[in-house]
Amino acid sequence: MHDRSETHQSLSDILKALAEHEEPQISVAQMVERFGGRALGGLLLIFGLACSLPLPPGGTTIFGAPLLLLAPQLVIGARHPWLPAKVRRGSVATADLRKGLPRILPWVRRVEAVSRPRFAFLFGGVGERVLGVTCTLLAAILILPIPLGNMLPAAAVSVLSLALIQRDGLLALFGYALTAASFGVLVLAGSLLTHGFQQLLGLFSHA
Repeated sequence: MHDRSETHQSLSDILKALAEHEEPQISVAQMVERFGGRALGGLLLIFGLACSLPLPPGGTTIFGAPLLLLAPQLVIGARHPWLPAKVRRGSVATADLRKGLPRILPWVRRVEAVSRPRFAFLFGGVGERVLGVTCTLLAAILILPIPLGNMLPAAAVSVLSLALIQRDGLLALFGYALTAASFGVLVLAGSLLTHGFQQLLGLFSHA
């Protein structure tokens, strides 16, 4: 078990400790323990950040699936993440964490320096459920095989989960703005694809 002082660790310190994990693999259960009472937001952040990386085809489906399991738990007001035993036993290569986390640590530290609890109503009973529904919809997009369609939704999930951890409503509003942009881009892309398909059908029908 971890020392009780770890509950007072900053998010950046926890992420740094994950990247410095001595064993070649770190299990999801170990990450949950490391985040403590912030485990639900912490796991949403980890998997959201993973989805924002340039991944091979199908990568966002793999990392988006846990988001689809975790985000709805905010909707039902869960305080601690429930995960199937198989998922808890699953692990992430420490080498992968060492590649990705140090890149985002400076960004997290800058956010921590200016972040503070504000706009508390955004994290009340209704506010937290709205955040959960939003992250669930974003996760549903992330598991779809949309080329280059992961960046904005993954960024939105990452910002919203960070806002949840920090209880910072200003961050949450930024996350909602990214969510609106994500859906806007998705609708535009769908419209362009539909128009292109109709144009193609028109060419064949006149051939």
